[in-house]
This record gives sequence, C-alpha cells and structure tokens, in this order.
Amino acid sequence: MQNETTDQSALLFQAILALKDPEECRAFFQDLCTVAELKAMSQRLEVAQLLDEGLIYNEILRRTGASSATISRVNRALQYGADGYKTVLPRLKK
Repeated sequence: MQNETTDQSALLFQAILALKDPEECRAFFQDLCTVAELKAMSQRLEVAQLLDEGLIYNEILRRTGASSATISRVNRALQYGADGYKTVLPRLKK
C-alpha cells in the first residue's frame, strides 16, 4: 500500500511540475481540489508567510481567520518539517 501511495504522489508531483504558468496551475487545482481544500492550502501558505515575517499568533489569527491549531501546525512544519515552506517562501519574495 505504501508503494502505491508513493507512486500516486509521484504522479501528482510530476503533473504539478508539468504546468507552465499560473493559469494552467489555477485550472489544474480547480479541477483537482474542492473549494474548501484550495482555501485551506492557501490559508496555510499565508500563515507560513506571516510566521516567517515574525508575526504573533493573535495577529495571524486576526488577519487570516486561521484557527490556533492551523497556525500551530504550520509553525511546527516551519520548525521541524521537510523544509517545503523554507524552500518556497524566499522564492515568493522575489
């Protein structure tokens, strides 16, 4: 089962890397995800940006409406995760 999941993930990541521009990306994710899933992922990325800027939880909650559990989860990923946020956040600042 683990290999099947890994293979499916690999296919998903290859599909994402095959996208050529923001419009293709938007269309793909609109087809792939529910509105709620897109909103949740977008919110987590925004929370990561604000944590990276040094904002405190209460300010992030006020700006984003994210729950304290979501803010904590994103903070844990920033501190102890696979460095995905740490890879992408500097690239978004350019």
